[in-house]
Amino acid sequence: MFGIKAMLNCFELTSGLKVNYLKSKIGGVGVDSFVIQDFAVILKFDVMKVPFKYLGLPGGECHRRETFWDGVVDGIKSRLGRWKGRNLYMAGRICLLKFVLSSILLFYMSMFSLPGVVRKKIVCIHRNFL
Repeated sequence: MFGIKAMLNCFELTSGLKVNYLKSKIGGVGVDSFVIQDFAVILKFDVMKVPFKYLGLPGGECHRRETFWDGVVDGIKSRLGRWKGRNLYMAGRICLLKFVLSSILLFYMSMFSLPGVVRKKIVCIHRNFL
């Protein structure tokens, strides 16, 4: 346990950066909650609840489940309002789909593989928009 504290101190010394213990949290996936609690007391960190978000990506959930991807599908739907479909020419719609909405999906897919059911939903949303 004290090895983690020593490693954080070495990081501070070598990088010149300082770890903010008031903002830091500790959590674990597949680890007993008592072990996490012990680490939190020693390191003086708050305990993070599972599931959590890190850099906008959810953690601690099974990415193969369809419910994991509900946020992505809802985000794509919200950015494709009906007014955009009526007020944009075909080229504008294609650009919106290719560049803006695909980047949302690629961000998630950089970490997790996309299930076939979710892919079909997103393709259906894209087709309806066009």
